[in-house]
Amino acid sequence: MSLKMKNRNLEEDLQPLFHFIDNSPTAYHAVANLGKMLDEAGFEKLEEKKKWDVRLGEKYYVNRNDSSVIAFTVPAQMPRGFHMMAAHSDSPCFKLKEAPEIAVDDCYIKLNVEKYGGMILSTWLDRPLSIAGRLVFRGKQGMESRLVNLDKDVAMIPNVAIHMNRDMNKGVEYNPQTDMEPIIGSADAKGVYLKALAEQAGMADYEIMGADLFLYNRDKCRIVGIDNAFIAGPRLDDLECAFAGMAALVKEEPKEYVNVCAVFDNEEVGSGTKQGADSTFLKDVLERLSGKLSIDAEEYRCMLADSFLISADNAHALHPNHPEKADTVNRPIMNNGIVIKHHGSQRYATDAVSAAVMKDICLRAGVLYQTYANRSDIAGGSTLGNISTAQVSVNTVDIGLAQLAMHSAFETAGAADVGYLIKALCTFYRS
Repeated sequence: MSLKMKNRNLEEDLQPLFHFIDNSPTAYHAVANLGKMLDEAGFEKLEEKKKWDVRLGEKYYVNRNDSSVIAFTVPAQMPRGFHMMAAHSDSPCFKLKEAPEIAVDDCYIKLNVEKYGGMILSTWLDRPLSIAGRLVFRGKQGMESRLVNLDKDVAMIPNVAIHMNRDMNKGVEYNPQTDMEPIIGSADAKGVYLKALAEQAGMADYEIMGADLFLYNRDKCRIVGIDNAFIAGPRLDDLECAFAGMAALVKEEPKEYVNVCAVFDNEEVGSGTKQGADSTFLKDVLERLSGKLSIDAEEYRCMLADSFLISADNAHALHPNHPEKADTVNRPIMNNGIVIKHHGSQRYATDAVSAAVMKDICLRAGVLYQTYANRSDIAGGSTLGNISTAQVSVNTVDIGLAQLAMHSAFETAGAADVGYLIKALCTFYRS
């Protein structure tokens, strides 16, 4: 196959992922887009505040807070347990505070923002930004929300010129209150952004009762590298895994297990919300669907004992400029397959049994796998696996896709790896 043909096929394969990420500037938009994917695949939407009618051989999904979603497919026969995959919908960014506009010397309007998650602050400087999120208003049935996205270059966080800070290239500690506030216009721009968002939502700005609004990077996903080996874009952590999980779920028919894909919000800030992995959301869904299938409490616990959860959240790749930051042996590289993550203090839920199960899934799927562990003198982060098992105790493995610059406004990953993950999850769901 010619390089040109190979490149064209690669672009075609990655286009659905790119389209999803580019059009998911916030967790709310990501969940809305996953909902569209499920609607097109014939899933029935359930509401938590209404009674459910769950039947064998059917497929369903339910949202919580507009920012988390759990989808599941029920086999035609009574299930033995649950095959579950979890990812998260949120990414580190800036959140607009209440009444955020600040006038500067009657010259500019800037926004008062705060950090959401563990950000690499410098990567947000000097790049075009926009505003997206949700607006809440009083509707006919009570409080309602609508998604909004200005979808244009409206903000910029300017660096200080090197002439004014000669130590700029010696390392700068950025203060999020004073250094990271974005400029959105001249003095005449006061109130313009809110009017524009309200107009998009079909209301007047004075009708807005509440807002969850975020800055997002306007750069689009793309293929990079002289050999097209990599992909680059915002929010790869963890929209890559969220997309892969849902793509596999809609593709495969369940056999003996209920197939579940859960995409939680607020992982980047600890998961301790009503829609996070540490909430009762997954537990509530599993118990409600089991009850509708007339599965009693003991049978339900037997099913949990025969269940498995793949927690998918991206992993750190070997850094080309700083290989010393990686473990001596467990140092994954991009395009070398699914990363199975280990941690002695259980920041990752992987153990010998769950690692063996994941390796077997990869082998049966015909995809590569590799392992990750932190350097013993670096704390590292945590993820969904050991948090969600506090609510639903099942055998769990933590995995991810290798990437560089995690929590940057613009990240890099392997072009082949998302395909590996989809293939492995399809094998898992049809097991």
